[in-house]
Amino acid sequence: MRAVVPNAITAAALCSGLTGIRFAIAGDYEKAVQAVILAGLLDGIDGRAARLLKAQTRFGAELDSLADSISFGVAPALIVYLWTLHQLPSMGWIASLAFAICCVLRLARFNARLDMLDQPHKAAGFLTGVPAPLGAGLTFLPLYLWVASGRLPEFANPILVSGWMVLVAFLMISSIPTLAWSRMRPPPHLRLGVLAVVGLTVAALLIEPWFTLAAVTIVYLLLIPIGLVTYGKVRRQDQSTTYPATPAAPAYDGQDPF
Repeated sequence: MRAVVPNAITAAALCSGLTGIRFAIAGDYEKAVQAVILAGLLDGIDGRAARLLKAQTRFGAELDSLADSISFGVAPALIVYLWTLHQLPSMGWIASLAFAICCVLRLARFNARLDMLDQPHKAAGFLTGVPAPLGAGLTFLPLYLWVASGRLPEFANPILVSGWMVLVAFLMISSIPTLAWSRMRPPPHLRLGVLAVVGLTVAALLIEPWFTLAAVTIVYLLLIPIGLVTYGKVRRQDQSTTYPATPAAPAYDGQDPF
């Protein structure tokens, strides 16, 4: 039964993501986005539930990746396509396909590295590329702004939205180091302030959810270059500590440079 609980949460996340597609088909894009966000929250819970219950299994990891590929790859691609990209049948569909395929490729890369010991980003407390749930949240940024602004057509421009989806797809499969939760440790003198910001953010989500979602998404985008700089500092510190005399040649990380 310990293994059933996290897998049941994963199945619920999958159902939530699929329900988002159903809302998009009906033209209710706000509920469609909310369903995918709920899937993201459930996806964040299932792994922690598995660790808490000591029920981590390879089956659960594979199920989680398969569910994520649908909830955060297929569902957002179809939702955005039905929202505005259908106005460009060829270009819009290619952008949606690019996003879905890159999400699946990212998850496949994650599964392939489960048993690898040499993972420099993970060892330093970073992620490789943008995680799938956050990628889904990023691709909804134009939709957040569209709803928050009273449905201004500028935010639903299919050409701009197509370019944005392709950019987010690239961020997901890239080798850019991004900050993981383990790296986001505020210093002791700022922890009360962080608690206050979290509380205010929750209140803002209840009062102005779409503006708040757009703001949170933009803040995460700003954290990407900060993650790059921080990772560079961590790597330089590790190299100076491990090899104080002579610099080491960069190790082959198993990825094709082309």
